[in-house]
Amino acid sequence: MNTSPILTLKQVRKTYLSGDQPLEVLKGIDLEVYAGEFVLIYGKSGSGKTTLINMIAGIDPLTAGEVWFDGVNVHRLNENQRARWRGRNVGIVYQSFYLMPTLSLLHNVMLPMDVCGLYHPRRSPQRALELLRMVELEEHAHKLPSAISGGQQQRVAIARALANDPPLIIADEPTGRLDSITAATILEIFLNLARQGKTILMVTHDLSLMPLASRCFRLEGGLVHSCPVEERTPAP
Repeated sequence: MNTSPILTLKQVRKTYLSGDQPLEVLKGIDLEVYAGEFVLIYGKSGSGKTTLINMIAGIDPLTAGEVWFDGVNVHRLNENQRARWRGRNVGIVYQSFYLMPTLSLLHNVMLPMDVCGLYHPRRSPQRALELLRMVELEEHAHKLPSAISGGQQQRVAIARALANDPPLIIADEPTGRLDSITAATILEIFLNLARQGKTILMVTHDLSLMPLASRCFRLEGGLVHSCPVEERTPAP
């Protein structure tokens, strides 16, 4: 593991207005993640997991603090710069897949390349096909998302997240809508990506995933807490 973190959060805070009252969801989060780690952050529904992801990915502005990724202060970038940075450095996998229903699986995977100005008429289809092959869906490349199962759609979403070869993959409850057998397949894909050097940051409410991670944190009360070893060991 590298001695310097690839991702650093310094006193990250996020406050929303709930009516006339401020609601502080993140209350000063400090976190370091190293290249090639599989880091899991778990917490109950409403604990701020998705908010934390949005701060890391620069999707929403933070209230205070800093997010650094590979030497870049993410929230010092303007909106357009953050979008370009995110497209090339972060792949996001959501629980709800968010595939474009009118595009084939192949074109869904190529979409981030086009959005980031990285599309190439010959290389991009080849790259997309290679990614679909990685998730064992090459033979379905020209089908629409509606023609495949939910588990297969999640695998396409992972392939799409890898389209621009980002160093960081963020997964937001990626197995939440899947049966246990399909979820195990999805998790094995993430573990393989970590073995290949990708940095994986997954948020979940599923405590059974904790032993798979290289490090695990609990998000509670707007702060992250490191999990003790005994808390990560599944009960007999």
